[in-house]
Amino acid sequence: MSDPSADQQPAPVSVRAQILSTEHWSLLATRGLAWNESFSRASWFLTVVSATVVALALVADSTGFGPGFRLFALVLLPLLVVIGVATVVRLVQLNSEDVELVAGMNRLRRGYLDLAPELEPYFVTGHREDVAGLMQTYGVRRARIPAGQYLSSIALLVSVIVAVLIGALAGMIGDAAGAGLEAAIGVGVAAGVVALAVLVRLVVRQVNRTWERR
Repeated sequence: MSDPSADQQPAPVSVRAQILSTEHWSLLATRGLAWNESFSRASWFLTVVSATVVALALVADSTGFGPGFRLFALVLLPLLVVIGVATVVRLVQLNSEDVELVAGMNRLRRGYLDLAPELEPYFVTGHREDVAGLMQTYGVRRARIPAGQYLSSIALLVSVIVAVLIGALAGMIGDAAGAGLEAAIGVGVAAGVVALAVLVRLVVRQVNRTWERR
């Protein structure tokens, strides 16, 4: 018996272009959803932090920074830290997903160029899946990740806030345990620096791991 697939003719160019275009718009929509989630999570976290600061200020005003204030703060700050760490982890995941989506869109552009190679001079974004091609799609004419991309990322900015919260929590725990003011401040600063180093390492390692697949 003959193989049925051997009798099938290649799809017309117009059909192939339509299929590639449909997939391209699907990836673009998914990328838009990922960006919306990224901004929403960061905004929601900042809103919770702002509301907590206002609540702590009101409690401090009514209790005079007494035991009631410390108890209230020691209940809320750990919750903020947990929410913040979860936000950082999800933002890092969304960054990795965005890179994969951009790589898929570059692959589809290469498919467009296979159908119409003469259109290459009109493509502003990249059509390769290596770092240089992805950077071109992101609008950066470099063959490696610029340092500014780490410093300006939403995940890193949220990490700084989380580290400050961890430092404040550690300082309050030290103060509640009977340590002096200077010792409590030292504990808080040390805890904040360590937390920031850990979170930055998490962000940088995940970003590097994502780009090393290219």
